[in-house]
Amino acid sequence: MHFLAVSFGFKDLIDILLVATILYEVYRLLRKSGASNLFWGILAFIVVWFLVSFVFDLDLTGALFDRIISVGAIALIVIFQEEIRSFINRLGARFSSLALFKRRNEDETASRQQVLEITQACRHMASTKTGALIVLPEADDLKDIIETGERLDAIVSARLIENIFFKNTPLHDGALIIRDGKLVAAACILPVSHNQSIPQHYGLRHRAALGLAEKSDATCIVVSEETGHISVAKNGTIREVKEDDLFLVLHSTSTPAGTD
Repeated sequence: MHFLAVSFGFKDLIDILLVATILYEVYRLLRKSGASNLFWGILAFIVVWFLVSFVFDLDLTGALFDRIISVGAIALIVIFQEEIRSFINRLGARFSSLALFKRRNEDETASRQQVLEITQACRHMASTKTGALIVLPEADDLKDIIETGERLDAIVSARLIENIFFKNTPLHDGALIIRDGKLVAAACILPVSHNQSIPQHYGLRHRAALGLAEKSDATCIVVSEETGHISVAKNGTIREVKEDDLFLVLHSTSTPAGTD
């Protein structure tokens, strides 16, 4: 084994930062899927592979590790294809917003009115302890989710939202998708989160909201049937919000979404 004197320059710094960013994004991806231990296992494997191939220069062992990494990379892509697709979709949306400068001001009035209607409905359902699950997509179109429910294509209205979630009505189970100022579909089925750190008092609606928030950029609103409390799930996290704060939370996250 021999050591070489290596000069360190700006190019090397950029290289290190890029690798660190990739590893961090992979960690976030696996953590949202409840597989953070898998990340540390992969990282340990990469370190051992680096030592074997580049430090100790073991040709046979290095070749074996190369093959394992090639097959393992394909396996990870297959296993986490949904999460990777969601990540790339969000990355593309960010670049798109930087390149095209989304015209939020043009839709400000319509967006504000939509948030007002949703907030009013949630407040009333919270006071009557009417369970509800509302989804507000952003860049992700959620076509697969929409197809699991009943199409509505109705104008956003507080009364109509309350009607949909009124107990024992045909559409009260499942999620309501709201996009582009319309109630797109109701009784939609969402993926349930398997995150072990979710508080025990959270029910199926909360787990479904968090499950979608882990896999997409959507904002999910939950009204608890047991307590009447309102929760908002976004970016893989869920938290309770006060009724008076709901409008501000939704208004700060509302953006014009794509068409179906």
